[in-house]
Amino acid sequence: MKIYNKYIMAIVLSLVLASCKAPLATVVKDEVKENIPQNFNQEEQGDANANSGTTPWRQFFTDPNLVALIETALKNNQELMITLQEIEIAKSGVLAKKGRLTPTVSAGVGAGVSKVGRYTSEGAGDASTEIEPGKEVPDPLGNFEGGLMANWEVDIWKKLRTEKESAIAHYLSTVEGKNFVLSNLIEEIADNYYELLALDNQLEIIQQYTKLQEKALEISKIQKEAAAATELAVKKFEAELAKSKATEYTIRQEITEKENEINALCGRYPQTIVRSKSDFMSMIPQTVYMGIPSQLLANRPDIKQAELELKAAKLDVEAARKEFYPTLEISATLGLEAFKPSYLVKLPESMAASLVGELAGPLINKSAIKANFQTADARQIQSLYEYDKTILNAYLDVANLMSKVKNIDQYYKLKSDETKALEQSIDIANQLFRNSRADYLEVLLNQRDALDAKMELVEAKQKQLSTVVDIYKSLGGGWK
Repeated sequence: MKIYNKYIMAIVLSLVLASCKAPLATVVKDEVKENIPQNFNQEEQGDANANSGTTPWRQFFTDPNLVALIETALKNNQELMITLQEIEIAKSGVLAKKGRLTPTVSAGVGAGVSKVGRYTSEGAGDASTEIEPGKEVPDPLGNFEGGLMANWEVDIWKKLRTEKESAIAHYLSTVEGKNFVLSNLIEEIADNYYELLALDNQLEIIQQYTKLQEKALEISKIQKEAAAATELAVKKFEAELAKSKATEYTIRQEITEKENEINALCGRYPQTIVRSKSDFMSMIPQTVYMGIPSQLLANRPDIKQAELELKAAKLDVEAARKEFYPTLEISATLGLEAFKPSYLVKLPESMAASLVGELAGPLINKSAIKANFQTADARQIQSLYEYDKTILNAYLDVANLMSKVKNIDQYYKLKSDETKALEQSIDIANQLFRNSRADYLEVLLNQRDALDAKMELVEAKQKQLSTVVDIYKSLGGGWK
């Protein structure tokens, strides 16, 4: 008999060991993070002590009207509110995983009745049993009970702790996701604000151009009466005047739409956006300090979010791997039980208790567990690629915007020179036209060229300001 028991124990032990075999997670080398360049531009070394991405947005933006818009958006923006609720959901997930580490205790009461056949072993046993002298077990037999029940999965492989750590990493990633939404929101508000100021200035330019065309039309009519110009010149100036007035209405519509776009970001109904139009062309863009690429890993919330999601994915793989191991569960009950309510108070006869420990592991048909592990492993690799893509895109964003800042500055200077030259040519052409030394086509072409140059100069100023905002966001600024 002892030898037989030893064989049984050996078989059970070997089966338990067999169930502990678990596959290993795929290991992929993170080459993108390891090979990140030392600086953004090989010709210009970055200064690790100077990085605009660490500057709080209230210090970076100095326009009080823009600051007020950003503050309103941070309070009312719906996308931001949705993201905050995602954080609350993730926080609840952490609490749920943490709760699984401790025993669950519940209380309950119950009542029931049962009748068994007289000629069964249970029925015959009840019939021959006396609870008290002369009192047999009643038929049908009632059952009344109440007590406490506890159940606890002992975390012998730290599977539950791993799941909790994964939930914490996911929660922290949602916090970084909120920071990324903040950064994007501030960038959108600033970009749209500068576009709105640009449209205001373009509207003033087209209004000035319209007045210029009205004067040119009057001169052409006078010259026609004096036989110094033809009806063709009058019609050309009339057409140009109508075209400039039509352009004015187009810009007015764009201003309305841009204002409502900002209002939507601020989470409010349409209203006038308070702004100062006159200072737009004299605005000097903030000086942006790049730092070094490795600082992006700490400054940009989207990179930190991807990194935390990668950490959570790795922990999920580890938790799925531990599903192959046996689980140890302990359950216990303690309470009172009797077939009559009056007997429940008779102690210790009505007391009932149980304590059970169970160690069980998967042996055959592990397909579901394997599938769960393979899914988690694939998601881990997917998260790594997502992390690498985020780092690479962040570096390319900064590199592209660095080049754009330099080029747009040069573009703005040349456009400014072009505008000045064309403004001077307008005065010359108008003077020659009054003296009948230049025809109407020369005047029209000069005026159109000057108009286009002025409009493009305003766009260049807007791009100059917006590019600085974009690079500030790309360096990780805007959420602090």
